Amino acid sequence: MSVKISVQNLTLMYSDGVESLHDVSIDIIANAVNVLFGPAGGGKSTLLRALNRLNDLADVDTAQGKIVFNEQNILDPATDVIELRRKVGMVFSRPAPLPLSVYENVIYGLRLMGERSKTLLDERVEQSLRQAVLWDEVYDRLNDPGASLSGGQQQRLCIARVLALEPEVIMLDEPTSALDPVSTAKIEGMLAELKERLTIILVPHNVQQAARTADYAGFFLQGRLVEYAPEKGLFLKPREKETQDYVTGRFG
Repeated sequence: MSVKISVQNLTLMYSDGVESLHDVSIDIIANAVNVLFGPAGGGKSTLLRALNRLNDLADVDTAQGKIVFNEQNILDPATDVIELRRKVGMVFSRPAPLPLSVYENVIYGLRLMGERSKTLLDERVEQSLRQAVLWDEVYDRLNDPGASLSGGQQQRLCIARVLALEPEVIMLDEPTSALDPVSTAKIEGMLAELKERLTIILVPHNVQQAARTADYAGFFLQGRLVEYAPEKGLFLKPREKETQDYVTGRFG
């Protein structure tokens, strides 16, 4: 077991005085699906945004503690945030294809980085779409608008766009909440394959998805990490009453 990201005593407060995370410490394990679950407002999405400094764009007043990635504290003001976001990619709950072709959607980030090699771009498009389990469905539609794809295909296209940058970590915030069961199953199967190559952090759509996908799981409630365990421990034998109540449907 290798730790990819170590969150150490992280407290995060917005300028309106609302504390979103309180003294959270959690290790993100490499080459695994790390699930963060719990009721809305628990701090899960805030933690994701802290891990690649997207919360810089929000009204954050206080960020205390450390987030160690590749032996560096990414909360350090000297952190290269653009490079960090390339290495720690993010996929949101709603598919958001750019108003471009399927091909150009995938390589958008590479073009921003100045990549001009047609050979490399072509290779990265096929590689990323295959990793996102989408190539067989769109290989003959690469010049079609990304928005012409189905909802499930659009979400996998957004995942391919992140994968094209060859990140070390990919974070997904309820990526199947707007999708049908078939598309959901494809994305869950894709995550099981991707973890062989990179580290995955998933905020699942529900407890059932959390239990299906988790190699490691943390239960969040009101900005606190209540409990953390490997594999199915949190779902089969939770130690804390709050966790037990949530996974058994007594609240949330």
